[in-house]
Amino acid sequence: MAFDNVLRLQVQKNLSAILAEISVANGYTIDIPAEHIFRGRAIFGSSDPVPMLSILEVPIPLDQRPAPKDSDLSSGAWELMIQGWVQDDKLNPTDPAHPLMADVKKRLALERKKALELDDPEDGILGLGNHVTGLRIGPGVVRPPDQLSAKAYFWLTITLDLAEDLADPLNAKT
Repeated sequence: MAFDNVLRLQVQKNLSAILAEISVANGYTIDIPAEHIFRGRAIFGSSDPVPMLSILEVPIPLDQRPAPKDSDLSSGAWELMIQGWVQDDKLNPTDPAHPLMADVKKRLALERKKALELDDPEDGILGLGNHVTGLRIGPGVVRPPDQLSAKAYFWLTITLDLAEDLADPLNAKT
């Protein structure tokens, strides 16, 4: 399986694509247009569209398992954060953020379940075969507008178990 991107970028692009499937027509409570899903963007203003999501790497990486001596293979947990913003309710500002976070959790849980039920392991979690071998979904936190955001928001950590070939990151042979 060869990638068009470095594995970690491909993971984020595939994650963006599955989050774009969140829509009322697909059984969720809200519609998230693909153009409202960002990667690597941490700063948003009051004029940005809502609802919207952003996928970020957490600032401090988790420890990796030691690779066998002289091996170019690496595996371990990679933590990402998904943030979501909504138009807040004036009386109860965080209320609209809870259904959005629930929809994101639901779609991630579906992805994890789908990958476990596949006959072909080539598809795997996020469609990345044996490169993403696990997906854990954190509890999440919802916050009202504050000095960081003009809108109510949530953040949700996810942890992916990732296997990488460090010597050849575009030709994923692991």
